[in-house]
Amino acid sequence: MIVYGKQVFFYILEKHKEKIKEIYLAKECKKADFSIIAKASKKIKKLDFKAAQSLARGGNHQGFLMDIEEFNFDSFESLKEKNFIIILYNISDVGNIGAIVRSAYALGADGIILVAKNMAMDGVIRASSGAALDMKIVLNDDILSMVNELKQKGFYIYASASGGNDIHTIKPKEKKVLIMGSEGFGIAPKVLKKCDECVGIKMYNDFDSLNVSAAFAILCDRMKNG
Repeated sequence: MIVYGKQVFFYILEKHKEKIKEIYLAKECKKADFSIIAKASKKIKKLDFKAAQSLARGGNHQGFLMDIEEFNFDSFESLKEKNFIIILYNISDVGNIGAIVRSAYALGADGIILVAKNMAMDGVIRASSGAALDMKIVLNDDILSMVNELKQKGFYIYASASGGNDIHTIKPKEKKVLIMGSEGFGIAPKVLKKCDECVGIKMYNDFDSLNVSAAFAILCDRMKNG
């Protein structure tokens, strides 16, 4: 699995060098940076610009690329004893997912469930600046069954929805799930019916929406620290 970009490159070097299979450099780097790279004791290969662009599929690699082990998802069972779980439903953009994973890890969520059959985790890892490698992430496309099981385990289910209760006016439960839907499709009515409460963010200046990753950061912080 190829990941690229300076920030995620050095994060993996620092935190997960055991996952690195091969390192690719497409630029001359600072002596201090190269010293860090060399200490990883991995195979380092120099690439020209064209080869690097091909490996990154046209992405902004900044001259730093690496081949790492394939991503291993966690099991749904591993999250049932946690206290704060995030479910991403109808969200397919890896940039948004990566940004949410980064915020979830930084703000103290216990795990994330991606409601999908598959996911391009190289893009998620890159967009999360590497945080996806340190976060419990589950891939499961049966949201109704999961919600039912989580409720049986004592979780209170919150859904982010337009017109929901202002997040700043509620006292979040200790054991909770936050479901985030996409900006375009939101959360299906059959899923909303399974939830215990809808929450939202009060808007000003006659503007009615935020990017899903920005909204998530606000909701997550309030639920963790409210």
